[in-house]
Amino acid sequence: MTRPSMTQTSMTQTSMTQTSMTQTSMTQTSMTQTTQVTRAAAARLILVLGGLAAVTPLTIDMYLPAMPQIADRLDTGSSQVQLTLTAFFVGLAIGQLVAGPLSDAFGRRRPLLVGLVAYVVISAGCALAPSIWGLTGLRLLQALGVATVLVLSRAILRDLFSGDELARKFSLLMLVTGLAPILAPVIGAQLLLFTDWRGIFLTFSVFGLLLLVTVALALPETLPPDRRRPASVAATLRISGRLLTDRMFVGYTLAASLAFAAMFAYIAGSTFVLQDHFGLSPQEFSLVFGGNAVGIMVMAQVNGRFVGRVSSRRMLAVGLTITAVGDLLVLAAAIGGLGLAGVLPPLFIAVSAIGLVLPNGTALALADHPEVAGTASALYGVVQFLAGGLAAPLVGIGGEASTVSMAVVMAGCGVLSLVTFAALTGSRTRRSVSAPEPAPEPAPELPPF
Repeated sequence: MTRPSMTQTSMTQTSMTQTSMTQTSMTQTSMTQTTQVTRAAAARLILVLGGLAAVTPLTIDMYLPAMPQIADRLDTGSSQVQLTLTAFFVGLAIGQLVAGPLSDAFGRRRPLLVGLVAYVVISAGCALAPSIWGLTGLRLLQALGVATVLVLSRAILRDLFSGDELARKFSLLMLVTGLAPILAPVIGAQLLLFTDWRGIFLTFSVFGLLLLVTVALALPETLPPDRRRPASVAATLRISGRLLTDRMFVGYTLAASLAFAAMFAYIAGSTFVLQDHFGLSPQEFSLVFGGNAVGIMVMAQVNGRFVGRVSSRRMLAVGLTITAVGDLLVLAAAIGGLGLAGVLPPLFIAVSAIGLVLPNGTALALADHPEVAGTASALYGVVQFLAGGLAAPLVGIGGEASTVSMAVVMAGCGVLSLVTFAALTGSRTRRSVSAPEPAPEPAPELPPF
């Protein structure tokens, strides 16, 4: 046999090396392209979900500057107008309890579309309400559609992400939704220059229609049929019962919900306190309200930076502590009669800390329940908005909202949230989102929409 020459061997090796390098380069290029596609899909997903999650704060906050006008035009008092907020919170609680289990059975997309259609129609109905009681009833029905949108925006994220990445995505979602409470009162106040409170509700209807078209065209199904569970009242009650006996779920849910209630005491009372008591115009009120919302957005992004390096439980503890301290300082300023300059700084501190509380509280509460994410998200939302619904009317329980009454409710809820967190989640069995999840299910691939 003729042995191959050294030159031939060298040429062969060179060819093999070049082929290998080419294949490696192609593989790396493919991986890079896949990563870019995935990141692009994730960015689009967050934008769509951000628009959906923004429905809740927009529907709550945009009409706040118009509350005194509603009281005047419908010939009623501030406490009756605040009942429209309470009715909305009750509707949110009921709607989430229904929408969550239904989405676990039928997928996320169909219930979401139905909820958006209801929101569009009922928002237009609110604009035609002839009395405060008609508006209150329609606000309850409007909240049923909003609840579907809210619970499914959380469930879709839980379908696709887990652990630290889930907490990070919730923080990113708050960056998008954080714009809503900043812009909502500003938009509402500006609309009042050209129209009345009824025009604000028509704006809700138009916004809902835009979201309906976006979801119909751009949002795919994220819960495949093999992961769905049959819908039944018995199954829902059984799953809810199991969740309510989970000490960690209950602890994180109650702690976040009580902090949330403190914020809603501020939402319910601030429009009357700042405009009627301190004499701010609707436009000035919207700037103060928007400034506090900026604080929430900034703290949510600070949280996103620390997730993975600091446990979610510790970040939640920091957020709850800041909330409680800020609420107590607001109460001290109100009792001491320090005026607007004394109230606004601690109010900013207390409200901003919600940007730490909600992403971590939500992620920790849902972390152990990927198989029933819709029901867990619904139950979490029910508790959250029931707490908010109970806190809102307490601000005006004496007839008219005052700085002291608002501060008392805020401080009570803030301190209770910290005590609940320590009492129910402080055992040796606690864990953070960073810890491994029991029997994790692989998340489905992010849809490349």
